[in-house]
Amino acid sequence: MSQNPPSLRPDLAPRARISEPAREGQPKIGMVSLGCPKALVDSERILTRLRAEGYAISPDYPGADAVIVNTCGFLDSAKAESLDAIGEALAENGRVIVTGCLGAEPEYITGVHPRVLAVTGPHQYEQVLDAVHKAVPPSPDPFVDLLPASGVRLTPRHYSYLKISEGCNHKCRFCIIPDMRGKLASRPVHAVLREAERLVEAGVKELLVISQDTSAYGLDRRYDSHPWKGGELRSHITDLAGALGDLGAWVRLHYVYPYPHVRDLIPLMAEGRVLPYLDIPFQHAHPDVLRRMARPAAGAKTLDEIAAWRAICPDITLRSTFIVGYPGETEEEFQTLLDWMDEAQLDRVGCFQYENVAGARSNALPDHVPDEVKQDRWERFMERAQAISEAKLAARVGTLMEVIVDEIDEEAATCRTKGDAPEIDGNLFIDEGHQTLKPGDIVTVRVDEAGEYDLWGKPVLQGGRPDA
Repeated sequence: MSQNPPSLRPDLAPRARISEPAREGQPKIGMVSLGCPKALVDSERILTRLRAEGYAISPDYPGADAVIVNTCGFLDSAKAESLDAIGEALAENGRVIVTGCLGAEPEYITGVHPRVLAVTGPHQYEQVLDAVHKAVPPSPDPFVDLLPASGVRLTPRHYSYLKISEGCNHKCRFCIIPDMRGKLASRPVHAVLREAERLVEAGVKELLVISQDTSAYGLDRRYDSHPWKGGELRSHITDLAGALGDLGAWVRLHYVYPYPHVRDLIPLMAEGRVLPYLDIPFQHAHPDVLRRMARPAAGAKTLDEIAAWRAICPDITLRSTFIVGYPGETEEEFQTLLDWMDEAQLDRVGCFQYENVAGARSNALPDHVPDEVKQDRWERFMERAQAISEAKLAARVGTLMEVIVDEIDEEAATCRTKGDAPEIDGNLFIDEGHQTLKPGDIVTVRVDEAGEYDLWGKPVLQGGRPDA
């Protein structure tokens, strides 16, 4: 029953469902998980704790004794959809516990939905469990309720999100995430690596590293060292990425701010230890807009960094998100962004039209851009980004690429290249010779067709079978 309406965060977390048989009399909990992958990991942790206490997980409203709604509060539109999801759960089930980012504003929720049983904030696992215990007392059976070593996951078996920190130290004017999730709080490096090891041992082929600011990982811990595999590792993104690269799975880095030390990650990508993929939220390119956003980067410097990264790892895929129509954005500033896009030639791009968020400092800025101008700029931006994407994908035709298989049906296998994150980027479809494949297989394909965002190809055969 977990869901992620696309309009909440269109570049983020996957939809996921989980169900399992319940023994007679076993209490059952439903979970609706909204928003980003960080929230999805929170949902997995809550369900893992509940499963360990003897609860079963219900895939639908009628079968649940209570429903947890893990909300998103990133944008006002996300808040509205979270309220809709709470209302649906109340209508379909009636016993609803609310958690997540919107839970940081309990009066906002109870003002609309006074019948909810409890409201807790983001990553407040103990409070969620207390609310569940009160609503539906546990009934554990130690001889039956066995929890898988990897815990409960809401993603397919072959990939998993790996959260390395919570919170953020930045003070971007348009963002309220630090107010909801607090300042940066990094997990110690050995704890992250132990979790990653368990996931790989359980069959995970791809680890998607997430946090609010992956580049800053360990800063709050002063990059403290911990024993690992007979040596010492710092709680630092470079040490962590290198160690993750030794586990034998694909390692994909998300939400990487372009700090100078990011260049130390690029050799790991060139060596094949980490996927040649960076997800970097540039947001804009004009220095004055970035200054009004209070962003820790400048457009000209990032072009130099991009060139340096590509010099070390020519195959690197760069993904980013941008905001158009930010308060005060002039036509000249927007044109600077388009020109920057032409020069940067990013591989994967998402774009949002600016909207006010309750509590964000950007609301008070002067010269808000009219909605019709925002829409026009968004359309022009996406047209430019689409043309770049189409040209880059066309250049892949005739090449060999490694892909991971996500889904199989009668018509085709839906796969991803090393440059595509699940539910965010494009796909590569295999519509011939896919019958012997299964989700999680990593195969080599020859690309024979390209579209605006997707590719098509055929497996390269070795000994009469796909090269898996």
